[in-house]
Amino acid sequence: MALTLAEKTQLCALAADSRKAEDIVVLDVQQLSSVADHFLICSGSSDRQVRAIADAIAEELTQHGEKPLAMEGYQKGTWILIDCADLIVHVFDDDTRRFYGLERLWYRAPRVEVPGVAFAMPQSAALEALLLEEG
Repeated sequence: MALTLAEKTQLCALAADSRKAEDIVVLDVQQLSSVADHFLICSGSSDRQVRAIADAIAEELTQHGEKPLAMEGYQKGTWILIDCADLIVHVFDDDTRRFYGLERLWYRAPRVEVPGVAFAMPQSAALEALLLEEG
């Protein structure tokens, strides 16, 4: 039986988290894009970790009968895109994630919380928290 979007998103987020992915963010882009309903964005600190995160996600999906449609960027390991039909997973190294700034590009997309995963704070909330601390 096929996974629902929520189940697939949680499965991928938990797999990324299991490989110590940083700053995990899920955006609901279904009202803004015809490409997918959710974007999962996360980072690894090296090309090896980026590949390990992508491998864990692909393995979990396959074990649950949801083989990814495509995986791009694996060889270079700076930005791996995993196409899961209604979910697109972006696994970046830190520099590439900052450079492309997908969260900034898709700032209108609401964030989706996934049970069991500690998500990155929105940039505006992080800045506000910093300003309050310095207050």
